[in-house]
Amino acid sequence: MKEKTHLEILKEGAAIWNTWRSQNPLQLPNLRRADLSSAELSGADLREADLSEANLKAANLSSANLQRADLTEANLQAAKLSRTNLSGAHLGEADLSGADLTEANLRHADLRMTNFSKANLQGADLSEATLNEVDLSGANLRRADLSRTNLAEANIRGADLTEANLSRADLSEADLSGSYLIEAYLVGANLSKADLSEAYLRKADLSRANLTGANLRGTNLKGADLSEADLTGTNLTETDLKGEHS
Repeated sequence: MKEKTHLEILKEGAAIWNTWRSQNPLQLPNLRRADLSSAELSGADLREADLSEANLKAANLSSANLQRADLTEANLQAAKLSRTNLSGAHLGEADLSGADLTEANLRHADLRMTNFSKANLQGADLSEATLNEVDLSGANLRRADLSRTNLAEANIRGADLTEANLSRADLSEADLSGSYLIEAYLVGANLSKADLSEAYLRKADLSRANLTGANLRGTNLKGADLSEADLTGTNLTETDLKGEHS
């Protein structure tokens, strides 16, 4: 009898798949370029699986375990990934536009050049993730943890980062124009040469932040804490510094 492929077993559902994994703990799933569009995989154990270039468009992976999985260049458009464990996963150049990642765990994940445009990352943990040149334009990052992340040169235009934790994050040369950073925590963040034009930073904590050369034209800084921040080379006026700019 022909042995079933990993893809064939997975398509039988998460319960059967998880049983197979528990019985074959040394086998790392090979699902490279698999077509799993719209698949029901909630709660599936996909730890360390090779899902590079896989089609997971609109798949339900909520509460699944994708810890250290390889999702490089995978299509995850509009996928459901709420409360999914993606810690240490490789998602470089993957497409997660419009995906639901509410409260997902993305700690230490490799997210370089990943497309998160218009994705829902509310309450997600992205602490210490690598996000160089990532596209987070229009994304919902309310109350997300982005502390100590590398967001250098990232596109974060028009994103909602209300109450997000960006302490000690590297946002150098990032595009944050028109973004919402109301009450965001940016203590010690590197915002050198970042574009914060027309951004909303009301009551944000920017103490000890590096803002050298940042574009702050039209930025709303009312009530923001700029104590000990480095503002060398910025275009702030005395009115802005007094928090009167609306």
